Amino acid sequence: MTVPTRFHPFKTARFEPMTSFDDLFRSLIARPALRDLDMAPDIRLDVNENDASFSVKAEIPGVEKSDIEVSVEGNQVSIGAEVKRETKKKEGDKEICTERYYGRVYRAFTLPSDLDGSKAEAHYENGVLTLTLPKKTNGSSRKIAVN
Repeated sequence: MTVPTRFHPFKTARFEPMTSFDDLFRSLIARPALRDLDMAPDIRLDVNENDASFSVKAEIPGVEKSDIEVSVEGNQVSIGAEVKRETKKKEGDKEICTERYYGRVYRAFTLPSDLDGSKAEAHYENGVLTLTLPKKTNGSSRKIAVN
C-alpha cells in the first residue's frame, strides 16, 4: 500500500527514518495551524576536555557578535542568541519559501567540574562560537604523603 506524502520542493533530500511517523503525528492534530509548526533550531555543540579546561564549539550561524550572550555559573553554561531577519527587500521581489528561523535560540548545559568564570574566553567567527572554560582550582586540596 502506498502512503501519500506531502511534497516539499525546498526540503533537502536525505534519509530521515522518523519522517513517516512525524507526518502521521502531524496529520492527527486537529488544528491546521499547528501542523506545519517547526521548532526553533538547536545550538549544536562539541565539548572537549583537558586537565585545565573545557573547550566548547557552538554553531550559531547568522548572528552578530553583539547578539550572543554567554553566562557561566558554577558548572552551568548558558548560551543565548538573537537571530534577526533581514528587512531589506528589492522592489518587485516576492517570497516563495522562507525556512530560515528568526528569533531567540538558547542552550544550557552542565559540565562535570566547576568553572572559573573570570578566566573564561569567548571567540565568534564564521558562525561558530568557541568558548575556553578553565576549571576552577581547589586551593584547599593538596596531596599528603603517608609515612
